[in-house]
Amino acid sequence: MEYTNGIRRIAINTGGGDAPGLNAVIRAATLTAIENGWEVLGIRRGYMGLLHDDVDGEPGMVQLCADRVRGITHLGGTILGTTARGNLFGLEVRQSDGTWGQTDPSERIMARFGELGIDALIAIGGDGSLKIAHRLFLKGLRVVGVPKTIDNDLGATDMTFGFQTAVDVATEAIGRLHSTAEAHQRVMVVQVMGRHTGWIALESGLAGGADVILIPEIPYSVERIAAKIAERERARRRFSIVVVAEGALPAGGAPSYVGATGRYGGIGDLLALEIEQATGKEARCLTLGHIQRGGSPVPYDRNLALRFGAAAVHAVELGNFGCMVGLQGKSVRSVPLGDAINAIKRVPADGEVVRTARRLGVSFGD
Repeated sequence: MEYTNGIRRIAINTGGGDAPGLNAVIRAATLTAIENGWEVLGIRRGYMGLLHDDVDGEPGMVQLCADRVRGITHLGGTILGTTARGNLFGLEVRQSDGTWGQTDPSERIMARFGELGIDALIAIGGDGSLKIAHRLFLKGLRVVGVPKTIDNDLGATDMTFGFQTAVDVATEAIGRLHSTAEAHQRVMVVQVMGRHTGWIALESGLAGGADVILIPEIPYSVERIAAKIAERERARRRFSIVVVAEGALPAGGAPSYVGATGRYGGIGDLLALEIEQATGKEARCLTLGHIQRGGSPVPYDRNLALRFGAAAVHAVELGNFGCMVGLQGKSVRSVPLGDAINAIKRVPADGEVVRTARRLGVSFGD
């Protein structure tokens, strides 16, 4: 059999937080590779399946064939599993004394790729996962990246799959809160995901008719939020909807964290309390959390994910390693992986969408 570009076997893995559309990428990449006559292996839970023959009671590696990926395009999550603790250059491990330490198994990982005869890796992940993939590429592994993050904050791609599903979930939740907020004359604070960027908060807040949208790119003041609520009161609008990204921060302040974990969170509850104190109105918080990640991807995300998966295999076919496939305009193109992870894509504070929201009377707390 003649193999395209000398490729016989490729591997696919998924890392970081899950996103609607991951299974669609796996399906498209698998079927496209099979069409090329290649064998496809799936690595469970990031790179853990390479380090352990058994991962949570399942084989570390799985043969991906047409039957195994049949009917998974519409499924949320990932059939390969994932992990947020998979940094190969600082892997967290439990030591003999019960405490946690770090190790660097990257050389072992590189050796395992060779032992298994894997000619190339399609790494599906967000900023952190793709940085790991890029470091492996620099060590000699043939890698193609696929961008995955519901935050839509990866550079070099106009859109990431999973983002539109997250926006749809948040928009529906915001819409449902209008009636109960009006009935009780409350301020409802909706906390959505977005550690470093406010794309979900901005898009869902605008679509859901929020009165205040708070994003990391525009520091806010509680006084300005209270002024917006007072303005609505004068107009006999006795309720308000505030949408806040988890990484939003007050002017001159810092983001809110959950205890000492270093994880973003808690801004919604804190903000509801501060709004009550500043306005005298009852304020309640709804934190959407991981519900934004779950469930079936919307058609846009399914199709984008399928396109990314097929394009990633095509990049392998061309020998275009060390790249990431991304959407630029209406086309999926390959871009250098180093460029893709170089900078986070932030919401332009004076961009067209922000300007539109302001013209509609939305406050950004500034």
